[in-house]
Amino acid sequence: MHLGEKMDNITKKLMQRSESTHKDTFGRAVSLTALALIGIVVVAIFAFVLSRGLSTFFRDGVNVKDFLFGTTWNPSVTNPATKQPYIGALPMIIGSFLVTFLAAVVATPFAIGTSLFMTEIAQKRGAKIMQPIIELLVGIPSVVYGFIGLTVVVPFIRNITGGSGFGILSGTIVLFVMILPTITSMTVDTLKSVPRYYRESALAIGATRWQMIYKVVLRSATPGIMTAIVFGMARAFGEALAVQMVIGNAALMPTGLTTPASTLTSVLTMGIGNTVMGSLQNDVLWTLAMILLLMSLVFNLIVRAIGRRGAMK
Repeated sequence: MHLGEKMDNITKKLMQRSESTHKDTFGRAVSLTALALIGIVVVAIFAFVLSRGLSTFFRDGVNVKDFLFGTTWNPSVTNPATKQPYIGALPMIIGSFLVTFLAAVVATPFAIGTSLFMTEIAQKRGAKIMQPIIELLVGIPSVVYGFIGLTVVVPFIRNITGGSGFGILSGTIVLFVMILPTITSMTVDTLKSVPRYYRESALAIGATRWQMIYKVVLRSATPGIMTAIVFGMARAFGEALAVQMVIGNAALMPTGLTTPASTLTSVLTMGIGNTVMGSLQNDVLWTLAMILLLMSLVFNLIVRAIGRRGAMK
């Protein structure tokens, strides 16, 4: 073989793509395909829910203001004065925000205290004891929480305050237990991410242990803790079955923490199987689902805003 032919063969081999290059190309193609598929699914979900939810206003002619701020919910009955059905969603919206906010308020101190115990006070013993408990709470199905709330929490509230025992307070207690492991887990990760030299510097200048925890660790971890709280609120806002079992499912304006109320999810789970697709009664339920979807988007935007603010510090 002549020298020129040998050089040509060597050049061809050098120009050929190696096996690792083929694997990289294949992996990149699979990743892009998965990313595109996820994007298509998300866009399709938003498009479908928005198209169904907006039918209430564009096809059925319901007034947006009456829907959002009306206080009577009975889509099957028409108001003789306005010739419009009673579809005021304000009681459910207020009920959803009340149980979500109250559950977050109650869960946050417990979550922060548990996280500090696991990361700052008794790291080995705390993680050994509390980590399995948190993992167990995460794995319990929501229907189990609801059943425990129905058989334990509701009778307890009934014996203490009177009445039926169903209401915002019962829903808050159940949601508090449900979102506690979520907030705790994320808070633990946030506290662990605080650099160790922060703690050492605070102790070196004479700070006590609790001053170091309060003024250095917690302040440095504030953006992450806020993110954990928002994630917990997002889960509480979208929880359906457990809340439905203990809140009373009365589509009325809440007048107290111990009176029966309802949330967006409880009304959806009760009514979606009892309506005909395309009817007004079905369209208004899709509108409630649209509000839930938009609120989940708002929660995600809040999380991203907190993350950007924390990164800028």
